[in-house]
Amino acid sequence: MRFGLDGRYIQDHFPGIGRYTYHLARHLAALVPEDTLVLFYNPSAKNSRYDLSVFAGLPNVELVRASAGTFSLTQQVTLPLLARRHRLDVYHVPSYVSLYAMPCPIIATVHDLIPYLCPAGTAPHVRALFAALMRQTMREAAHILADSHSTRNDLLRAMGAPAERVSVVPLAADSAFRPRSPEEIAPTLQRLGVTQPYLLYVGINKPHKNLERLLDAWLSLPGSVRKGHTLVWAGWEDPRYPQARQRIEAAGDQGGLLALGPVAEEDLPALYAGALAFVFPSLYEGFGLPVLEALACGTPVACANRTSLPEVAGDAALLFDPESDRAIARALTRLISEPALRKKLAAQGLQRAAAFGWQRTAEATLQAYRRVAVGREGR
Repeated sequence: MRFGLDGRYIQDHFPGIGRYTYHLARHLAALVPEDTLVLFYNPSAKNSRYDLSVFAGLPNVELVRASAGTFSLTQQVTLPLLARRHRLDVYHVPSYVSLYAMPCPIIATVHDLIPYLCPAGTAPHVRALFAALMRQTMREAAHILADSHSTRNDLLRAMGAPAERVSVVPLAADSAFRPRSPEEIAPTLQRLGVTQPYLLYVGINKPHKNLERLLDAWLSLPGSVRKGHTLVWAGWEDPRYPQARQRIEAAGDQGGLLALGPVAEEDLPALYAGALAFVFPSLYEGFGLPVLEALACGTPVACANRTSLPEVAGDAALLFDPESDRAIARALTRLISEPALRKKLAAQGLQRAAAFGWQRTAEATLQAYRRVAVGREGR
C-alpha cells in the first residue's frame, strides 16, 4: 500500500504539529518495509528544527515536493493532483484543514480545540472559521485520530464527530528526553545562563497556558521559600500578550524569574533534566507533551488537573487547580520544600513515561491507515 503523510507541517510555524509529524514519519518508515510512505514537504517553508534528508535514502519512503501553503486555496488543486499521480491509498493530514476532491480517503489528526473552547486567545472570526473547518473535517475525514480521550470527548460534544470514526492515539516523548548526569547538563545550562536550582515552565504565553497566574503564585511565595531558586520560562513569546513579560520586568532582580525565549530542540532535554521540578498550569491541553517530556527526564512534575493533563500524568504528578493562585503556590512550596516528594514523583514519572512511545503511536496510526485503505470504515 501507499500511505501519504502531509509533512508540509514540518516547519517552524508549527512547532507542535511539526514535531508530531516528523517523529511519526520516522517511526512509520521503520514499520512499513513492504509498503511505501509518501512524505509531502514544502521546500519553501522555514524548517530549522528537523532534517528531512534522513528520509532521502530510505527505499520505502518517497519525498514529494508540495509547495502549496497549508492554508492556501492552491492546495485544493495541487494535493489532489499529487495524490492521484502517486497512487495513494490513504492521505493523512496531521491537522484539521479539510482537503476537497482527494482521490483517496483522508485521515485527520486533531490535537485540540483550543481556538474554539478557549476564546480568550482567539479573535471571533478566527474562532468561527476554525469551527467551520473542524466540522467540515468531521464530515469529510474517513477517520479521525485524537491525541487523548479528553480531545475525543471534545470532538464528540462540541463538533458532533461520529464516535465510531474517532479513535485515540496518544503522543510520545522523543528518546532524547531521558535522565542525564550533571556533567551532561552543565554545558547547556551554562550556555543558556541558567543556574540551579530552578523550576521550569515550557510553553508559549497564550491565555490558555495560564502563565500569568503561575508567575503571580511564584511571586506570592515567602522570600524564605523562594530564596536561592529561580522560575525559568522557556518558550515562544506572543507579543499580543505582554502581561507575563510585564510581571517579570516589574519583579526585577528580586523576583527570581528568568525568561529564556524559545530554546533549541537539542537543548530542551538537558533543560528539563536539570530542573528541580517542572510546573505546567495550563487550562486546556489536547495532550500536554511537555508534561510527558519532563516525566521522561525524571523531573518531578506538578500540573493542572484539567482536560488531558491528568490522563497523561496519571498518578506521577502533583495535580492542582489551575484557577487558584493559592493552589499553585502550595504546589510550588511542596516541590521546593519536600525532597522526599520530589524523589517519589521522579520515580513514578519515569514509570509513567515508559507507558508511551513513538513506536506505539506509529503502530496505532498504521492500523488506522490499513483499516481505512481497505474500506473497513464503511465510507
